[in-house]
Amino acid sequence: MTAINLEEPDRVPLFITITPQVAEKLSEHLGITTYTHPDSPLSENRISYTELLTHLGNDIVGIGACAPESSPTREMEEGILINEWKIKYRKSGYYTEMIEHPLARAYSVSEIEDFQLPDPLAPGRFDHARMIVEKYGRDYAICGDVEATIFETSWYLVGMEKFFIDLALRKPYVFALMDRVMNYSLGVGKELVKLGADIIWLGDDFGSQQGMIISPQLWREVFKERMRFIIGELKKKNQDLKIAFHCCGSYFPIMQDLIEVGVDILNALQPTALDMDTKKIKDSFGSKVSLFGAVDTQGVLPFGSLADIEKEVKRVITEAAGGGGYILAGAHNIQPDTSV
Repeated sequence: MTAINLEEPDRVPLFITITPQVAEKLSEHLGITTYTHPDSPLSENRISYTELLTHLGNDIVGIGACAPESSPTREMEEGILINEWKIKYRKSGYYTEMIEHPLARAYSVSEIEDFQLPDPLAPGRFDHARMIVEKYGRDYAICGDVEATIFETSWYLVGMEKFFIDLALRKPYVFALMDRVMNYSLGVGKELVKLGADIIWLGDDFGSQQGMIISPQLWREVFKERMRFIIGELKKKNQDLKIAFHCCGSYFPIMQDLIEVGVDILNALQPTALDMDTKKIKDSFGSKVSLFGAVDTQGVLPFGSLADIEKEVKRVITEAAGGGGYILAGAHNIQPDTSV
C-alpha cells in the first residue's frame, strides 16, 4: 500500500495474473497441485491461482464475485457454455468467444427492465472471496475485482455492433441497460469492500492497439459521470479505499478524466499501443496516480529471451517506479504462449 500511496517502498510490489494454461505449467513446475479456480464469468483469471501466485511473490491477492451454486456456468453441449447472464460462449482455442447475446433483439427500456440480471448478493457468491480474505488478508493487500464494470458487460448482453450503433444513436434503452449493469457492479463492489478489500479494481476496455474504440468526447458524455458515481459510492464505504482502473489498449486521452472521478491506480498500460509510452504516462500523471502493469505481454514475454525479459522489467521499473507509485505486473494476464 506504500507504493499505491505514492510513496517509495523498500521494493517494488508485484501483482501478476495468469491464464489457466500458464497455471497448469506453473503447477507442474512448482509442484503445487492444489489451487483455486472459481467459476466467475466476468473475472476468473484475476481471482484464481492464489496459491501459485503468492508462491511466486505476489504482494496482492484478488477476490471477486463468483457464480452461485444455484446458477453455475453450464456446458449445454460439447464446447458450448452458458453463464448466469444467459450469454452463450463457444470454446475456441485457449479462449471462448461469445456466440449468443440475450438482449440482441432488445430495443426498448421496458425490455431492459424486464430482463432478469443476476443478483449481486446471491447466496454463495462471495464464499470464495471470504475464504481468500480469511487466509491471506493479514499478510497481503486485498484487491476486489469488478471489471467489465459498465461498458463491456452491457455490450456482452446486446452484442458489440448493435450496442455501438445504438449508443451512437443515443437510444434510451442503452442508457437503461448501462445503469442496471452499473448497479450490479456497485452491489458487488460494496460487498467486496465489506469483506475487506483494500483496492477495488474497476475496468472496461475502451482502447485498441491504435486508439480508443469510442471517442474521448463520447466517453466523457456517457461514462465519466457514471464512473464518478460508482467510485464515490464505493469510497463512502471506506475512505481509505483505493480504486484501480483497467483498460486494454490506448486510453491516454481519458487518463486525466479518470483521475478527476477518483481513480487512484491506472492499469494495463499496454506499452505497444498508441500513446501508451510508460515514461510519458509517469511524467504526465505520476504525481497524481499510481501505475500498475506495463510489462509487454504481447511481444517480449512470449517471444523474448530471458535477457530480453530482464531488460523489459528493468525498463518498466526505471520508467515507472521512481518515487513510488508503481505495481509491477504484465500489461495483461500472462498468456498461454509464455514459457515457464
